[in-house]
Formats: sequence, structure tokens, C-alpha cells
Amino acid sequence: MDTLIPVILSGGSGTRLWPLSREKHPKQLLSLIDDDSLLQATVRRMDGLEGITVNAPIIVCNEEYRFVIAEQLRLMDKKGTILLEPFGRNTAPALTLAALSAMRMDKDPVLLVMPSDHVILDIESFHEAVSMAMPQALTDSIVTFGITPDAPETGYGYIQLGESLTEENTAYHITRFVEKPDLSTAQAYLDSGKYLWNSGLFMMRASIWLAAIAKSRPDILVACQGAWEKGSEDGDFLRVDKNAFEHCPSDSIDYAVMERITDPRNELPSGVVIPLSAKWSDIGAWSSLWQVLPKDESGNASKGDVLLNHCSNTLVISENRLVTCVGVENMIVVETADAVLVVNKDKTQDVKLIVDSLKKQDRLEGRWHRKVFRPWGWYDGIDAGERFQVKRIVVKPGAALSLQMHHHRAEHWVVVRGTARVTRNEEIFLVSENESTYIPLGTKHRLENPGCVPLEMIEIQSGSYLGEDDIVRFEDIYGRRIQG
Repeated sequence: MDTLIPVILSGGSGTRLWPLSREKHPKQLLSLIDDDSLLQATVRRMDGLEGITVNAPIIVCNEEYRFVIAEQLRLMDKKGTILLEPFGRNTAPALTLAALSAMRMDKDPVLLVMPSDHVILDIESFHEAVSMAMPQALTDSIVTFGITPDAPETGYGYIQLGESLTEENTAYHITRFVEKPDLSTAQAYLDSGKYLWNSGLFMMRASIWLAAIAKSRPDILVACQGAWEKGSEDGDFLRVDKNAFEHCPSDSIDYAVMERITDPRNELPSGVVIPLSAKWSDIGAWSSLWQVLPKDESGNASKGDVLLNHCSNTLVISENRLVTCVGVENMIVVETADAVLVVNKDKTQDVKLIVDSLKKQDRLEGRWHRKVFRPWGWYDGIDAGERFQVKRIVVKPGAALSLQMHHHRAEHWVVVRGTARVTRNEEIFLVSENESTYIPLGTKHRLENPGCVPLEMIEIQSGSYLGEDDIVRFEDIYGRRIQG
């Protein structure tokens, strides 16, 4: 039986879903639909597929997200290869690296390429489309999935259907790809019945992708081969060579290959599109999320502690406190610990402009949540003022922070749950619940959780500078940069 390897591309930042999505914790890592994050839902999407052997996925991601992704896989009890990109170079290089990796794992598997931040609610229909695509991929075609449109959408590219390849009209040649149209053109596409939305989902043999990228963008292939061959294993991760990958051009799968396959002069593999009606969305803006969430009889969707009165067609999300709305319609309201967004549902694409302004002002709210995930656990900035900062810190069982030192701040640690093993210069000692210790400025120190329950602490920092870059690391079990 032929082997299928899911390739999950996890590189986007999702700035239009601010303030839930941030640069350092993007939308694919968020639980927007149910308890699973979008990434976890993508990994789980292949569960139950019949008639095809599905191997563990290859997840291609920015190295900044590596520990959160590894933890989300662990919570699912799933295995996978996490392939790290030192720089974002768009989807064509990401798929090329994944194909090179897949060829080492299997003779020549079929790859199912999926963005990590899409929603597919009808899994049965998706599985049927994958099963229909498999024979086309095995005949050395590059297959894409086109979403059957239900509206004249101007935010998506389109695929024009060519000749049908099956009696059941389940697969078609691709006539051409077209860019995002204006409204009248989109309506004409919808009325014709010969156009599908471009989903960004693909299927092909690993060798076929490598042959296609060699023909259309040999510069990308050469750079990726060099980065792969000089790469290394780093614990649970595959890390490509940073210097080699830095020279890789940036390009998308669509521009690098797919839009070229319709021209026979390019001598590329044939392109096939499979129509897909599976309640798909790319969740490109808050209005897209409102469309896929369950709604009440007035068209309202909500998550968290929310009360609505005389509201309609509105989405309200609360993460930390009660949010109430009275008499509003066609609105998006999103509350987080450090920011609140209120936007008309027709203007949600403009949220990106707010994020751009935050970045220009160098405000942390554009990059970080108040709650920040680390490989050892997480911390939440509870309060801050002139020369002080208070954090809640949770350390996973068996985890340890780096051996480190601060030039500008001292720290008081109060244990509220569990037991901490503390290194302070040459001392090593335990601190139990309701006990505390003090780390003077300039002192080498480490915090560990030797127990089997999470360690919860309150940390009070005081000093002239409290930024996260005031950390000098001497040892780190997670492979982060060592100084000194």
C-alpha cells in the first residue's frame, strides 16, 4: 500500500486575528474553534482515513515556535518530525525541505500539503477528496484542491476548471490560475460554475515536487539541498543549516510551480484539481471566524464569559473577564489580558493596520501575549511599574530553566504549589510551598521542578532594567543560545 505523509506548513503570523494572534504566538497555535489549536486540528485531520497508510506528519515551522508545537503534539500523544526554518522563505522552500526529508524516511511517499491555520469542519468529505486525489498523485500529477465557491469572494485566488479526468467529474485538468478578482468578476466566476477557490492544499509524490522545483526554480532547490545536507538533529527537531538557507529565495508554491504547470512549454508535471466541499475556511480575518462558529438565532457567536442583549451578527470573545454588549450589530469584540479590539465586521481586514502601528511604536502588544510560553512551561506578567515587575511562573514536571544571571535585576521567588530546586551560585536547595528565596543581582541561578506536579511560583523582580534581554545563559537543556 502506498504511503502518505502529511506536510503541515506552520509559518504564518496571522496578524489579522490580533489581539489573539501575536507575532510570537500566531493563530495556528490558538484554540479558535474547539479545544484543539488549529495546528492540532490539522494533525488530527488524517485520523480515520481508510485505504491509505498515513505516516506521522512533517511539520515545517519557524524555530521560535518549536517548543510550543512539540508540546502540542505531546498533549495529543502524537509523533511527528518538526523541521525548523531559521528564516521564513515562504511555502515553496518549506515544501522542498519537507520533500527532501520525506525521501529519507520513505522510498517516494505521496505528500499531502496542508497549511496549519485552516479549518475543515466536514472531515468525511475531506477524506473522500483525499482518496480521489491519491490515484492522480500516483500518476505523477501535482494535485491541488479547489473549494467549491458559495459566494463571489474577492479575497481568494481562483482555479479555472479544464477537461474532466473522471466519469464522476471528481478531478479536472487545470486551465489556469487567476488572481483575486474584483466583485463583478468574482460573480461571473461563480455564475459560470467553472471556477473554484484556490485552497492552498496540495498532493504529489515527493520526487515529483523535487523535479518540478528543479525545473522551475533550481535556485530554490540548490539552496534547500545545501541547507538540508548541512543540517543536524537537535533533540526532537531537524534543524537545517542557517548560513545555507539564508541565501534561499522566497517564493510560494503557487508562483514557483503551480501557475507554471498550465503552460506546456515549461515541461512540468500535469496539474490536477479536485473539487472540495468540506466547510473549509482559511480564517484570514475575524469575519471568517464568525462565519464558521456556531451562532444563536440572532447570528451572534461568542466564546468565554460573554453576555449579549439585543445584539445581532456579532462575534464576542472574552479570555479573562466578563464582556457585555447591548444593542450592537455586525461587530467583532475581542478581549485579552492586555488588549481589547472593537471593529466593524466589514472592516476586519484592516486589523493588520493596527498591528503595523504597534510594531512602528515598538509596543510589546504586537509581538507577545502577557502569557508567554517557554520550553519549560510559561509565565504571565501580572503587574509592572517603575523598577518592579510581578510574574506568575509555572514550570512543568522535570523541567528546568537555564543556568543564568541578570545584570540589572534581583528576584524574589515565592512557591505557591509544588517544590522548587534552586541553584544559587554554589548552593543547591529545595523551596517548598509557602516558602521563598532571594536571588541577588549578578547571581548565577537556576530554577528546576524535580516533582511530578507543576511548580507554580510568584516572582517579584526589582531593578533598574527588567527586559527579557537581560539574561546571560551559561547552561540550557533546550539548546538556546549560551553566553559567557
